[in-house]
Amino acid sequence: MLDIIKAIILGIVEGITEFLPISSTGHLILVNEFIKMSQTTQFTDMFNVVIQLGAIMAVVVLYFHKLNPLSPKKTHLEQHDTWVLWFKVIVAVLPSVVIGLLLNDWMDAHLMNWEVVSAMLLLYGILFIVIENRNANRKPQFTDLNRLSYRTAFIIGMFQLLSLVPGTSRSGATILGGILIGTSRYVATEFSFFLAIPTMFGASLLKVYKYFHHGGTFDGLQTAVLLTGMLVSFVVAYLAIRFLLNYIQHNNFKAFGWYRIILSIVVIGYFGLRVLI
Repeated sequence: MLDIIKAIILGIVEGITEFLPISSTGHLILVNEFIKMSQTTQFTDMFNVVIQLGAIMAVVVLYFHKLNPLSPKKTHLEQHDTWVLWFKVIVAVLPSVVIGLLLNDWMDAHLMNWEVVSAMLLLYGILFIVIENRNANRKPQFTDLNRLSYRTAFIIGMFQLLSLVPGTSRSGATILGGILIGTSRYVATEFSFFLAIPTMFGASLLKVYKYFHHGGTFDGLQTAVLLTGMLVSFVVAYLAIRFLLNYIQHNNFKAFGWYRIILSIVVIGYFGLRVLI
C-alpha cells in the first residue's frame, strides 16, 4: 500500500514536470532520493521512464483531432497537412533515436545523479533568461506550425539530443531550440509536445524490453504501482498542458528559468551539506 502512495506522488511529479520546461527525469531522480519504493532498482528505473507514457497520453487525448490524419471531419488539405506534420516529427526524432540507443546504457550508469541534474538545472535556467532577454523585441519567423520546414524540424530534433542529459528537460531543450531558430513560443511548445509522443513511446519500450531481458517480472503489486503512476501522471499532465498553453500566450519562459536556478541552488546546498556532514 505504501508503494501505491509513493507511485501517486511520483505520478504527480511526472505529470507536472513532463511538459513544463523544468525536467521530469531530473525531478524524479531528486524525488527518488527522498521517496524510495520497496522495489528493485531495475523496476524503479523502468517505472521512472514508463510512467511518462501516462503524461504522453494526455497529449494524444488533447490533440487527437489535430494529430489524426484520417479524421473524416478534415478536408483533404487538412489531412495532407497532418501527414506532413507527422513526417516532420519523424525527421525531428531521428537524432535522439540513433544517439539515444548508442548511449543509453552509458548514460544510465554515469549521468543519473544529483550532481548532473543540478548542473543542468542551473545551466538551462540561465539560458532561458538570456534567450528570452535576447528575443524580447524580435518577431518570430514561424508562427504557424504547418509552415515549419523539415530543416527547422530536424534542427529542433538536434536540440532534443541535449535532453538525454538528465536535468536538461526534453521540452525545455526543444522549446529553447525552436525559439533560437525563429519559432514562436506557441509553435515551439506544440511541436515539443508532438515530438514527445514517438520519443517517449520509444524510450518506454526500450526500458521495458531491457527490464524483461535482464530477468525482470511483474507481480500484482508492481503492476498496480506502475498503472497508478501512469494514471496519475496522465491526469496531472493533462492539466499542466492546458496551463502551459494558456500561460505562454501572455508570458515568456523566464519564470521557469528562475525556478530552475533556485532549485539547483537548493539541491547543491542540500546535498553539499549532506556530503560534508
